[in-house]
Amino acid sequence: MNERLHSVLVQRGVSPELLAEVCEVDAKTVSRWLGGRVPHARHRFRAAQHLRVEESFLWPVAKSRVGQSGVGVGIEFVGTYQNRASVPRDLWLSLLQGAQERIDVLVFSGTFFAQSNPHVAKMLTERAAAGTQVRLCFGDPQGQAVAIRGREEGIGDTLAAKIRASLTYYRPLLPEAGCEVRLHDTTLYNSLFRYDDNLMVNPHVWGQPASANPLFHLKRAEANGWFDNYAHSFDAVWVGARPWNPDQEETATHGQD
Repeated sequence: MNERLHSVLVQRGVSPELLAEVCEVDAKTVSRWLGGRVPHARHRFRAAQHLRVEESFLWPVAKSRVGQSGVGVGIEFVGTYQNRASVPRDLWLSLLQGAQERIDVLVFSGTFFAQSNPHVAKMLTERAAAGTQVRLCFGDPQGQAVAIRGREEGIGDTLAAKIRASLTYYRPLLPEAGCEVRLHDTTLYNSLFRYDDNLMVNPHVWGQPASANPLFHLKRAEANGWFDNYAHSFDAVWVGARPWNPDQEETATHGQD
């Protein structure tokens, strides 16, 4: 018996049937989990997120089993999605709200990030107040990388306009300690969304908007795996990015007009 899982279900008032629905499995599968079977990685993650507990508390032997089998050493796939638009909104919210140490975002416009959650600035501010480091890195609307990407997608200057519109959501973050917004002028091979040891990687297909491209969810298992490679790429772009100064941006835009 998995006494920990049983106990948490009782404490949270969650029935096995409801957990099965959340994890998109049959109720009999949850019964097997209660009987001691270790779920697939993506099911462990969803269950732990819904029950608001650490995954390692519910299944402390899961990581050691993965290592012994030789499968997934250094990297753990939680799940994959056909496109970014199919990622449940509740998943984005739970990852953001659960972050304790860092939130890193690397995008061009990241329009969906705010439009899918109109309170994102307030939530990021709350995380920062709790000690979470927040780093948001958007494309430079005046840069060459954004201009090239706009031409490739066939939308011209629209991408730069989308970036400027998206940035308006995050202006309240600038005075907050622990929050920083920068602009980069680099080729964006992947959009990255990091929440502590969870990383959403949105690889880009040439000529298509990021929302139409696949996304995979990684959870850090050990050093120097795929997770760390992507995390290091964020740091490299971040170092070369410039701080966002809204007043200067507005002056430059009016000057171009």
